[in-house]
Amino acid sequence: MKCPNCRKEMVILELDKVEIDHCLLCGGIWLDEGELELLLEGTLEKDKLLASFKINKKTDEKKRKCPVCGKKMYKILCGMEKKVIIDSCPKNHGLWFDKGELDQILEMGGIENNIKIYSFLKDLFGKKVLK
Repeated sequence: MKCPNCRKEMVILELDKVEIDHCLLCGGIWLDEGELELLLEGTLEKDKLLASFKINKKTDEKKRKCPVCGKKMYKILCGMEKKVIIDSCPKNHGLWFDKGELDQILEMGGIENNIKIYSFLKDLFGKKVLK
């Protein structure tokens, strides 16, 4: 699969039922439909965080094309107090996170309480996952 940001091939990393498509050039991450929910499974803020996702029509960010269907993705404003803008396929193929955005979303969702996923992501990206 090609990165929707820089058009380079992404690598696939796997954790249980989640395949993380990662661009080694720009650091972006693609999650297929339902994979964010799997990463957030068992966290305290999962439902509240997912309910906060709203289409943002007032952003100047460039629209990217979905790497699956090629349609221009929606800009989604996520979060309650702290806000992050991510990209979402209009046909629900998945979500695109620019470098650092998935970290922010997982932090808002309380991922530090899920030691297995937190440790995997920390090892995978070779840095502290949550700032």
